[in-house]
Amino acid sequence: MAIFLNSDSKVIVQGMTGSEGRKHTHRMLTSGTRIVGGVTPGKGGQVVEFERAGVPVFNSVGEAMAATGANVTVIFVPAKFTLSAVVEAIEAGIPLAVVITEGVPVKDTAEFFARSQDSSTRLIGPNCPGVISPGQSNAGIIPADITKGGRIGLVSKSGTLTYQMMYELRDFGFSSAVGIGGDPIIGTTHIDALQAFEADPDTD
Repeated sequence: MAIFLNSDSKVIVQGMTGSEGRKHTHRMLTSGTRIVGGVTPGKGGQVVEFERAGVPVFNSVGEAMAATGANVTVIFVPAKFTLSAVVEAIEAGIPLAVVITEGVPVKDTAEFFARSQDSSTRLIGPNCPGVISPGQSNAGIIPADITKGGRIGLVSKSGTLTYQMMYELRDFGFSSAVGIGGDPIIGTTHIDALQAFEADPDTD
């Protein structure tokens, strides 16, 4: 078991054709994440070639979900486009949206946070390193090779301290690690993550 993300998760990347999106899509693929598509408006129909596979690009989150069955999106778009990207994901009804982008205006975060409250979408971030269930899936920018699977659950606001804790406790291993982000307004909180870990029989 793991919280929020596991080996069955089908992940799309909003902003995959940009430099950061492309770089981290490659890293996620290398770590075993099931990347099933990317989303860049106006570039639907293209295929981005990676070392392990070609990944199709769609014009919208809804289109990508319909074609691939995606249930997770990782958002790597610039800050000024983040509001529209997150709202699009929420309106499409994707279950999990991981918002990596930093520097998102607080008023924009407040708006998409409010919209998420009456939706089926769980938000993580913004300004976060993402979520990893070691050996299963990795959605974000957390290094996949610094720990192994185990029975510890980790939730943190700090990206670098997340990495350090995972590395220091690598001999024990983690069920999941969740970087919730350090912005004034975030989607998933410490309490939300702790409740999910408490309900997970494979997290001690």
